Amino acid sequence: MASEHDVDDIEEGDDPSVDLPDDGPEDAFGDAADDAAQAEAADGEDAEIDESEPAPARVGFFSRLQWTPLLLLQAAHAKQAVVTALAVAGAAMLAGREAREVGVVLLTVLVGQTILGWHNDIVDKARDAAHGTPGKPVADGRLDAESVWYAIIVAALILVPLSITTGITAGGIYLVSVCIGMLGNVVLRTGFLSWVTWAASFAMLPAYLSYGGWGGQAVGDPPETVITVLAALLGIGVHFTRAVWGLVADHEDGWTYLPLKLGLKLGATRLLALTTFYSFVIVVLLAVFGAKVGLSR
Repeated sequence: MASEHDVDDIEEGDDPSVDLPDDGPEDAFGDAADDAAQAEAADGEDAEIDESEPAPARVGFFSRLQWTPLLLLQAAHAKQAVVTALAVAGAAMLAGREAREVGVVLLTVLVGQTILGWHNDIVDKARDAAHGTPGKPVADGRLDAESVWYAIIVAALILVPLSITTGITAGGIYLVSVCIGMLGNVVLRTGFLSWVTWAASFAMLPAYLSYGGWGGQAVGDPPETVITVLAALLGIGVHFTRAVWGLVADHEDGWTYLPLKLGLKLGATRLLALTTFYSFVIVVLLAVFGAKVGLSR
């Protein structure tokens, strides 16, 4: 849901702050946006994005790809899609689901996450182009948005019957989760409540697994409340971890979301370490409570 940007130039100095790259504002972030604006004015720097003159993207092998299937794969946020699908499928396996059900869960989540990745790149087309974000074929013109929308529609037509293969209730819950993720690509993402859609979409995953079975008529049981809460907290952790890689661009665009506010105070390196530790603790708690109370009531 959040956009990916290169933060190779973010460094943490002696002062717990985030340093901007040379081609951006040269201020040490303060605690308030007004302080940052005054520092930029004093330096004579203009932090506004001129979309008519996008920054040059990095040149590499993947930047020269022209074959549409590979471009779609590049725009799908494949790493996140695969990791999320494997994690949810692993949870289904630990919950005692049959191998065929685990396989369907894996494919369902993989398709759903792919749709979210494509939609995110369409929404962020102008921003990615303005910042010269590498690995964005929609932004750099190698892949037109119409083709990606067509792929999203085709994938959605696959996702609907695939998701209800393990039950209409379970499938409906997962489809709502994907819709919330797409909504999060458009609304709330720049403000203090950017974490809400991440928490909501992740909180629905235990219900997707708990109500699932085999066949469209399968009906399971509600998930344990503690598992649902922990899943929501994990979603917030994933949001913060992904946000670290876009702190510079998001600050330049005037975003005010919570990860950026913490990044201004802690620095990118400390924020990444903190969110990684937080997510690890939540995963451990999910494993502990999953073994103690199980997935379903």
